[in-house]
This record gives sequence, structure tokens and C-alpha cells, in this order.
Amino acid sequence: MTEHDAATEATPTPAPLPDDPAPRDDEAAAPEGGAVTPEGGAVAPDPAGASSPEAGSDAPEAPPSSPGADARAALGRLRTEVGKAVVGQDQIVTGLVIALVCRGHVLLEGVPGVAKTLLVRALAQSLALDTKRVQFTPDLMPGDVTGSLVYDAGAGRFEFREGPAFTNLLLADEINRTPPKTQSALLEAMEERQVTVDGTARALPDPFLVVATQNPVEYEGTYPLPEAQLDRFMLKLPVALPDRAAEARVLRLHASGFDPRDLTAAGVGPVATVEDLERAREAAAAVEISDDVVGYIVDLCRATREAPSVSLGVSPRGATALMATARAWAWMRGRTFVSPDDVKALAAWTLGHRIRVRAEAELEGVTAESVLASVLATVPVPR
Repeated sequence: MTEHDAATEATPTPAPLPDDPAPRDDEAAAPEGGAVTPEGGAVAPDPAGASSPEAGSDAPEAPPSSPGADARAALGRLRTEVGKAVVGQDQIVTGLVIALVCRGHVLLEGVPGVAKTLLVRALAQSLALDTKRVQFTPDLMPGDVTGSLVYDAGAGRFEFREGPAFTNLLLADEINRTPPKTQSALLEAMEERQVTVDGTARALPDPFLVVATQNPVEYEGTYPLPEAQLDRFMLKLPVALPDRAAEARVLRLHASGFDPRDLTAAGVGPVATVEDLERAREAAAAVEISDDVVGYIVDLCRATREAPSVSLGVSPRGATALMATARAWAWMRGRTFVSPDDVKALAAWTLGHRIRVRAEAELEGVTAESVLASVLATVPVPR
């Protein structure tokens, strides 16, 4: 094996994205099933096993007159608002906001009862967005997701009945429990933002975000997502179990009468609008990225393809996704340019699920995470 695919003895130590504030003591949390994610939530692994890359930590805050300053402030209030319903999920909320700004989709991976559904509902309510949930099961049909033609006896014709895909935030719960035929029904919706039924294409609302969940520990009766669909997800965010202090806070809040099914009673309300999101997209798209940083992204992705232990490396779609998320993160931090540290900070979330390791390498302990960590540690960083 080469330096790009040598297995590490341990998974790189997770570290939070820079400048994410610690949760306030008064943040409430109440996930379904009485469990929440830990303080700091899921995080992007540090490629070198050290502290997280300080992505522009010495950069000054953007002045009020900077491009998209109002939109940045509005989206920044989201974490506080979602914190009224979910504790310690600043990192996951940040990832979801980045996906919204980049028009991407998110795959959440975590065991049952870690507030994945509650998080999406709280985010939708904080943005005044419509949301629908689909429980993926083995007997779910494509038309149950996208919609279908229904015969209207009175009118004597077929009418199209919209499926749950016609929403802003679609929660595809346990997406790996439905057969590939139904999983593939989302491909057109995710890539083209439309569904085609009986030869007629119908546009989906804007914004449109698919947040899919899957259980990483139970595989009986599941259908692994094909690479083509995994590549459609801009980010994969691992949702961990809570630490002892966070779990104790959940129980105290439940004991005081908190109802996770009533977000309005919890005080969660709109703090940002679709207009704020559109201004954020325009401002993020204007963030400059130098030829050196573009070359750095290309080199990272090509290194994953050239590693002998990898059967499938990061595609050009993954490279463009990393560039987009790095630009969005730089904008959220109040800067007008992308630094290599922005790329490193988003690499694990954006690239990790796009790497497939050969079976023989897996037997030697090589993982997608260790391959990516080695690539990030060895590919030269532009000065």
C-alpha cells in the first residue's frame, strides 16, 4: 500500500468546525425517544488527528455592509432557534444550512433516537419552510414519493396527485429500507429538482432539500444505497450519541413538561426567510476562489482515485460539491475568499461517503476515513 491508502491505527479524532459557539446553558433539547446528540454534534474529522483546521480564525468579522450581511445574521440565528428544541446540534445545523445555501442534499447517519427527525422539523419551522416525512419501507412504491395519476370519475380523466416530494424539506426516513426501484425515484428529484410522471415533468418547490437518514448498526432487511445515489448527497453528517451531561439535560427537560411534538409551545418560530436564503446563495456564489485553491481541490479528489486500496474515488461532482461547500463556509465566516483550511474543514463531510474501499483492503483495516485522512495529510497545501 502507498502513503495515500495506509490504514491508520485509529479513526482521526473528530473536531468541530472552527468558531462554532458552544451551546448555551438555556438551550432546550427533546429528541424523539428521549435522546439527543452530544454537545457539538457530529463533526468533521481532522485529517492529521490534531485540532480542527482553523479556517480563517484570524479573519475579522465581516462589517455590516458586507455582501449578504443581513442574510448571514438571519441564518446565524437558526442555531439558537433550533437549540430551543435540540441541544448540542450546532454542527449538524451548520451542515444543513450549508446544504441549503449550496442547493445540496444531506444524508444523516445515526442510531435511532438521536433527534434526526426533530432536527429537520425544527429547522423547517425556523425557516418557515414546508416539510414532509416519508417512512421508507420495503413495500413503498415510487409513486408514493413522487406522486401519481389518479382517475377522476366525475371529470372522466386522470389527474395528477402530488406526492410528498412536493415540499421544501423532504425527510426520507430510513432510506436504506426500501428497494432500489423506490430509492431511484428520488434521483431525478434530487438532481433535476423535478419529477416526471407519464411523460410530463413537474417542477419541485424552491428551496428543495432531501434529508435522508439511515441506521449504521442494523443492516438486516436493508438495501445499501447505490453509488449513483450516494453521489447525489452533497454532505453526509454522522449523528453521534449524547454524552452523559447532555442526556441528563434531556431527561430534566422532559420532566419539566417539554413536548417534542409541539415545537410552537417550545418557542420555536421563524427567524429567517426564503428571501434570506436566496440572498445567502447569491453572496456565497460571489466568494472568490483562487486557481491555487481550485488546484488543491482537484489534487485531493484525484489522489482518492489513484489510491490502490480504493475501488471508487471522488468524482468530479464531488469536487464541485467540495468547492461549493467551502465557498459557503467561507461566506458564513464573513470572508470574501476561500482558503485551503475551508476546504479541509468540509472535506470529511463532503468527500467521505464518495470513497469505496476494495474488499481486500477492508480486511487490512483500511477505511474511507483513513484514506481521506492520509490524502489530506500528504497532498501539498498551497501557500
